[in-house]
Amino acid sequence: MTENNRSTSGYLATLAMYAIIVTAVAILGKLTRRKLPETMSVRNLVMTAFAAHKLSRTVTKDAVLAPLRAPFTRPAGDGGPGEVMERPDADDGVAHSIGQLLTCPFCFDVWVVTGFTIGHVFAPRTTRMIGESLAVLAGADFLHLAYATAQRIAEQ
Repeated sequence: MTENNRSTSGYLATLAMYAIIVTAVAILGKLTRRKLPETMSVRNLVMTAFAAHKLSRTVTKDAVLAPLRAPFTRPAGDGGPGEVMERPDADDGVAHSIGQLLTCPFCFDVWVVTGFTIGHVFAPRTTRMIGESLAVLAGADFLHLAYATAQRIAEQ
């Protein structure tokens, strides 16, 4: 049991699912003779960071995607602009672990970055296009926030 009396079985199941996915992809890569890139360019690293940020925030905080999270989460207040705050609906087990994953952008980032890494190996052009699109959206979000901040400053 953890310090707040929640068992770790749900987290262990989620970790096992992650390990199974990564192992299956590694085996598929070996069978298809895919090679890992030697390195990622600074451009790809920055693009992937922005894209992972945008995708993880969209999945975990976007109001429009709340119905997809609803089986595992419940509302917990307002979030930032265009975002909602939720928390896991279940108190324990796999449902809690999935709810935690779907409400925590930091937790979900690991899965997103893993997906982008897999994409760079199996479908680099498509992955780059999706990543660049998400990175542009992240940049647009920051510009919206900067504009709103400038408006508030100008009104003072």
